[in-house]
Amino acid sequence: MKFTRITINPKQIGGVPCIRSLRIPVATVVGMIADRMSEEEILNAYPDLESEDLREALLYAAEAVRERELPLLAAA
Repeated sequence: MKFTRITINPKQIGGVPCIRSLRIPVATVVGMIADRMSEEEILNAYPDLESEDLREALLYAAEAVRERELPLLAAA
């Protein structure tokens, strides 16, 4: 999968994946979505973002989770 809106620059925010070099981390966007903020609220909070940025941030996060195993609590 090719990501056109996600950038990684070692000289910017320590190489954290960002949206289009805007210094807006993918994790921030995904966290806002997880906090149930609407697309409109997120775009108002970050006017430089576009709808497609939100979609690609989620796709990137999904791919990142597929690529590594995260420690989880065992189901009861």
